[in-house]
This record gives sequence, structure tokens and C-alpha cells, in this order.
Amino acid sequence: MTGDRLRIILVDDHTVMRAGLVALLASEPTIEIVGEAGDGREAVRLAERLRPDVALLDLRMPVLDGAAATAEIAAGPAGTRVLILTTYDTDADIERAIEAGAIGYLLKDTTRDQLVEAVHSAARGETVLAPRVAERLVARMRRPEPVALTAREVDVLRAVADGLSNAEIGRRLVIAEATVKTHLLRVFAKLDVSDRTHAVVVAMDRGLLPPLR
Repeated sequence: MTGDRLRIILVDDHTVMRAGLVALLASEPTIEIVGEAGDGREAVRLAERLRPDVALLDLRMPVLDGAAATAEIAAGPAGTRVLILTTYDTDADIERAIEAGAIGYLLKDTTRDQLVEAVHSAARGETVLAPRVAERLVARMRRPEPVALTAREVDVLRAVADGLSNAEIGRRLVIAEATVKTHLLRVFAKLDVSDRTHAVVVAMDRGLLPPLR
């Protein structure tokens, strides 16, 4: 950081977007734009050479995308903080960026004041998330973990879907009928159902059991 001014680089493959960001931030006395890049690979080189406090990156870019560039910049020796600024807010995009080391994730409807504050927060090492992004992350964390059936439980449920009785399932799988019942009870508990038909329907709906041919 030079004096009280934060040194940042702007990275976006759209020239007009970069120009717009320059116009938004150029008059901010606490921020100095020291470089611009149009793809992720160029961003990594700029970060290595200029050692900015913050790199403001788009997510979808040619040559090297934003998440991959983030990983390289975040792992570099300069201590540059990466702040994503993008139009994409899917769970997969957000997770890739955060896992790569981005300290913040903003959307392009962010106001100038919000952007300036976010840059300063990122430089201080504080996590910065657009409200919509924060909501998605919280919702994902609250989502129950996906149920996993064992291979044998899938075999038993497949046989149920084929219309076999417990005794017939035991003969097919060469296990005791009591063992079949045990497997089914565990499946019922995992899927939160109380009967065989419902177990098959729920398992298929969740992709745990291939659909009937």
C-alpha cells in the first residue's frame, strides 16, 4: 500500500466493463488503479509484477478463468487479496471462487460506494459477500447432507423395484431374509419413508437408484 492509497488491478475480458470500473474508481482518493488485464493469465502476471493490495477479477474469462487465476494469485508471495466481481451467482461458481482463495464475491449490480468499501474490506483481510451470494451460501450450508446408500442397500432396493419379496431378494443376493429386512429398515430410515414403494420412488427421485428400464 502506498501511503493511504490501496493499489488495485482490474481484470475483465470486456474492455467496456474495465473502462466503466476505471470511471467509477478513478476519482476515489483512497484507491490507485495500477494495472488492467483482459484474461486470467495476464492477471497472474500483473499480480506477480505489480504486487497490488487487491485484484478485482471477473469470473468467466479466456486463457485462464477467474477461479484458476484466483488460486495462483492467492498462493503468490505478494499477499494480494482477490475480490471477484461478476454477473454469475450459481452455487458452483461461488464455491469454486471461494475454494480457490477469493476473499470476496460481488455481483456487477454493486454500487460504487459498496465497491469502494468492499475493496478496503478485502485489503484488510475481511470476507466480502454480496447479499445474494451470502444468502445462497447460508442456504447451502443449511441444506441437509445428501443421503448415501451402501452398495448392498442399493442391491436390495433394486430388487424391491423389480417386484421381489424379501425371501426372493435373499435368494437373489444370497443373504438371509432377516438381513434383507435389516437393509430395508436402514434404507427407510435414511430416506425418511415407511414403506417399500415410497423408498423406491424417493431413491429414484434423488438419483440414488437408476430408473426402471
